[in-house]
Amino acid sequence: MASLLKELPSMSTILAAYASLSAMAMLIRTILNEMIPKPMQRFINTKFSDLASKYFSSNFTFIIEERWQAVYNETFRAVEVYLPTRIGPSTDKLLLGSNDINNPTSPPKRKIPSDCKIIDEFEGITLEWTLHVKESEKYYIPDKKTYHLTCKKRVRELVEQKYFPHIAKTAQTILSKREKLNIYTYNQDRSRWESAVFKHPARFETLAMEPELKQFIMDDLDSFVGRKDFFENVGRAWKRGYLLFGPPGTGKSSLVAAIANYLNYNVYDLQFQSVRNDADLRRILTSTTNRSILLIEDIDCSTKISKDRGKLKNDREKEGEDGRTDRPSAIDPGVTLSGLLNFIDGLWSSCGNERIIIFTTNHKEKLDPALLRPGRMDVHIHMGYCTPTGFGKLATTYLGIKDDKLFGPIDDLIKVVEVTPAEVAQQLMIKSDDPEAALHGLITYLNTKKDKVGEDVIQQEEEAKDENDKNDGNQTKGPDESKTGCIYLS
Repeated sequence: MASLLKELPSMSTILAAYASLSAMAMLIRTILNEMIPKPMQRFINTKFSDLASKYFSSNFTFIIEERWQAVYNETFRAVEVYLPTRIGPSTDKLLLGSNDINNPTSPPKRKIPSDCKIIDEFEGITLEWTLHVKESEKYYIPDKKTYHLTCKKRVRELVEQKYFPHIAKTAQTILSKREKLNIYTYNQDRSRWESAVFKHPARFETLAMEPELKQFIMDDLDSFVGRKDFFENVGRAWKRGYLLFGPPGTGKSSLVAAIANYLNYNVYDLQFQSVRNDADLRRILTSTTNRSILLIEDIDCSTKISKDRGKLKNDREKEGEDGRTDRPSAIDPGVTLSGLLNFIDGLWSSCGNERIIIFTTNHKEKLDPALLRPGRMDVHIHMGYCTPTGFGKLATTYLGIKDDKLFGPIDDLIKVVEVTPAEVAQQLMIKSDDPEAALHGLITYLNTKKDKVGEDVIQQEEEAKDENDKNDGNQTKGPDESKTGCIYLS
């Protein structure tokens, strides 16, 4: 034994050899870093890691990317909802924030930061989650996000067949019980939807509209939500299209808010000016979630693609050869009517379920007939001027009264004066603390408007008479939508 110890090198010799090897390793590493490009280094490191993991590691990793082929990855969405509920003592960091500008003191929401590890337990199995974020080199391309789930190789199939369905069901339950809705707008510069808390006070109970119309809309919404099997059996996408049309101030936006609150759906507000072309439109629309409302307001103003092509052709013929055209330029093709219709009612319409699509316009007659047909805009709702019933609802809401001796004169004036619910509400708000004064003010406003409108009507009737004499027999007049039904159910 003593002879063996004598043959071993001394401690100083061992330390010297170790120092030499360390210096040599550092020198080789420095030379390799200088000679081998960074991408090649990452490639080599990845291959060595994969090789070591394959032969020496008992772990397996699932990778969930934010997008799956052409659409948003629903598994990623489910994980994003599920993981904040699994934060425990082992979590070393957390991302907090709030987008509720209406209530700055509300508790912040939890989100998972990059490289944060979360431990979850499922049927006795320990699972480790990590969010990885790869920053984009270009500002207009969003960062690439991926969730990594690490487990033992022996439980891989169990995780895939039971754990992921458990996450999907849990996330669906969480979303169905959400107390706050979000409204989204599309950020073209960052190529993504951005949200804020949607806290609009409009409810069907507060809308100034006819009770029959209100009840019809609620019944139609209930029927849509509960008919998933019906849509599948008849071979149609589970969606519903609404067209809200009428003068400004008649409550189109309030009705959209009431529908969102009634169904508990998030709202995606799309402005066509932020969409570059048809391909961009498809990517934007497929990134919206199920159980949501896609809102396209003032479609007659948003883009020329929605306008009646027959009328545009006639307008161009009248303009002559002055070089003007309604076609998008060759440099920026923009969104075409075909691209919009393909998502609303074409093959791409099946990419998503339980979606409400709402268009609003002040001028229905300007829209292309292709947009108005069944399957695209299924229900047409005319949002007309204020009626006596609507006034009664506004008086109850703003003044807290259900009847008054002045209601009769006001009802008579409303029947002959075209006044919007927004105008009536504005007059009632001026002196809402004094109902009598508010009603007298409304009567004065209606009489003033009646006198002014009377003068305009006389002039318009004379002009219309001359115009009708010219066009007599050339056109067939359709039914007046403001006086008939107000709803077209396709």
